[in-house]
Amino acid sequence: MTTPAGPGPADLPDRLLAALLGAQEVAAVALGARLGWYGCLAEAGPATAAELAGRSGTDARYAREWLEHQAVSGYLAVDDVSAAPDDRRYHLPAAHRGVLVDELDPAHMTPLATLTATLVGAVPELTEVYRGRRTLSWADLGDDVREAQAAANRPLFLGALVDELLPAVPGLDAALTAGGRVADVGCGYGWSSIGIARRWPAARVDGFDVDGPSVERARAHAADAGVAQRVTVSTDDVRRLGRDGEYDLVTAFECVHDLADPVAVLAAMRRLSRPGGVVLVLDEAVAEEFTVPGSDIDRLMYGYSVLCCLPDGRSSEPSAATGTVLRPATLRAYARQAGFADVEVVPVDAGFFRLYRLVTG
Repeated sequence: MTTPAGPGPADLPDRLLAALLGAQEVAAVALGARLGWYGCLAEAGPATAAELAGRSGTDARYAREWLEHQAVSGYLAVDDVSAAPDDRRYHLPAAHRGVLVDELDPAHMTPLATLTATLVGAVPELTEVYRGRRTLSWADLGDDVREAQAAANRPLFLGALVDELLPAVPGLDAALTAGGRVADVGCGYGWSSIGIARRWPAARVDGFDVDGPSVERARAHAADAGVAQRVTVSTDDVRRLGRDGEYDLVTAFECVHDLADPVAVLAAMRRLSRPGGVVLVLDEAVAEEFTVPGSDIDRLMYGYSVLCCLPDGRSSEPSAATGTVLRPATLRAYARQAGFADVEVVPVDAGFFRLYRLVTG
């Protein structure tokens, strides 16, 4: 991750041009993913525009324009630049497959392109939100945003989360191996719950999410993964659950910053945890303090906060109005208000995220 140089009027036109090029590329990546074009090239090999259109049921002239854009932008390669436009064959470089096609590759990024392109399309609605004339929640943004968010987190939740991050918490592997119970708060499409159940075959996981469509998909995913007997998912509000002290592990992965009332949810998580249990929060690895210029992670998370997370968090009132940039000191303050004694950062590399253990005292 890099930190850009400080603002300079002479550099701003170049920076904005680079941003415009990037925005166009993100939109084109989202378009290619939605149309299945990357997958076609990965599965069936190099293609002309007509061949790609035939494989995907799309228009050849549009396919040619997209292929040319992808080639000049460095996403695809062309076999013979000097060939006639309709005869040029394009292929997906092997090194780009994980980023653009392989859904479980840790480097897979097309869901983030889809998410960003969709959120940019909501600028007219956001304008009204910023003027105080309406609210805009995740539910308002629709299935494209749900799908993209879930797909973006899936490689982590089925991979490094259960293979590296959770085992780094002392005593947790033993507790789950012995058949521990897990409450997964804000589970979304269920990938974190499924990952835990697959990694620890004796564990039982109860997933909770207030979004009904997400819960339906989580149940289907659990069934498809063969873990539905040990993974239940519901829209129950954890603040009113009445299962105090029942869970060995209570988690909130990549969702606390979205909550209108994070203190109440964290307090509920503390109550759900049995004595000696583990309470974990995974959230964005933003800087400890606000700095200018900011790191790439801070810039990325502020972007999502402006376009989505802060409006969603404020779509219910009263709201803590946290936004995506949940700094450690803010989470620590929320946790202490919720009755925790302290918050510790688990010493493990979580990439874009930071893993916190909330200490009950």
